[in-house]
Amino acid sequence: MRTPTLIAALLAASISGSALAKGDAQAGAEKAATCHACHGADGLGTAPIYPILAGQHEDYLAHALRAYRSGDRKNVIMAGFAGQLSDADIADLAAFYAAQPDGVKTLQRQR
Repeated sequence: MRTPTLIAALLAASISGSALAKGDAQAGAEKAATCHACHGADGLGTAPIYPILAGQHEDYLAHALRAYRSGDRKNVIMAGFAGQLSDADIADLAAFYAAQPDGVKTLQRQR
């Protein structure tokens, strides 16, 4: 009796997971021009006060941008930028920064 329920749950999770399209890193690179002022072209940040985006998990970056856009995550500057992003823009930006070499490890090697 539990097996059909388990199979149905796994199937539903599989379908919903594959239905969530991942972003296009190349498109994200083009859309990231505005982000460069604070986060740098490489996602390492232009100053210690700006978060390192390079190498972060794609899902985390997308979640953070959606939270800034909705106002669930508070930051006046990010709210202004994220408020103008579509779901596709968010997915593309997240894919771009996730595809960059791990920023923390990169900075540690540079020291």
